[in-house]
Amino acid sequence: MLFRKIGLAIAFSPRAEALLAETIRMKMQWGTELVIIHVGEHGETEEQLLGKLLGKHSLAMDKVTVCWRKGKPSEEILKACKEENIDLLVAGALQQEGLVQHYVGSIARRILRKANCSVLTLVRPGISPKSLEQIVVSADDYEDVEKTLSLACALAQREKSKWLHVVREVKLYGLTMSSADQATEEEYNRLKTKLIETEVDNVQQLLNRVDHDDLKINIKVLAGKSGFEIAQFAKRKQADLLVVPAPPKRLRLLDRIFPHDLEYVFADLPCNVLVVSPQAGKEAAHG
Repeated sequence: MLFRKIGLAIAFSPRAEALLAETIRMKMQWGTELVIIHVGEHGETEEQLLGKLLGKHSLAMDKVTVCWRKGKPSEEILKACKEENIDLLVAGALQQEGLVQHYVGSIARRILRKANCSVLTLVRPGISPKSLEQIVVSADDYEDVEKTLSLACALAQREKSKWLHVVREVKLYGLTMSSADQATEEEYNRLKTKLIETEVDNVQQLLNRVDHDDLKINIKVLAGKSGFEIAQFAKRKQADLLVVPAPPKRLRLLDRIFPHDLEYVFADLPCNVLVVSPQAGKEAAHG
């Protein structure tokens, strides 16, 4: 199973219905339970409003679990995720005023760093949501790469995606420095081609260890800044979803001074972004 239980952090904002519609589509497509988390006022008005929104998308109130909470949003959302054993938390992105650029806000960043579940940030949720046709997944050399790749493959299979783009970002600085003085241009290009072939082979070996039947897979090796290049690639492909591993939890202040790879993604979201926790990858790998 992809995810057993999806949580949706919802405020009754203008985008609430679109977020709800997208999450209900995933609940139906993936066969999961849905938990709605609202931090704020709770009374008859809020319950009627939620019931009306659910009804517009053919879901009865008794088919979902609703957590009404008061307090600091990030803390209460994290508590609800833990208490309800939520596997995937869905939230909306923020938009820069007057710009097309979307980003992850301060509350969402705190949740991303502390959550024990995966987090899906939706950039442009719609009332009539569509399946995820173009998915991009990071296959860099990190600890949980196999788990993340396994989950992305399972998700693409469930969504019947047209393409799964498996991306590996490499740094060519070492190659450039080592060959700058000694190698001719022809030798440099040959070394570069060999390096890219090796990285493609490494990705293929990873794919050989996970179920990717019936998927059309494009392996892509990119050179440049980690995080930045994959975000640009997702933009060029007009991807519906970018799948990346969760950032190390120990990074807090330092990643503001020296940006973590994912900071390039969070600062200007190229599309919907799924940050995969190691636990979620383990569950997907075991079906």
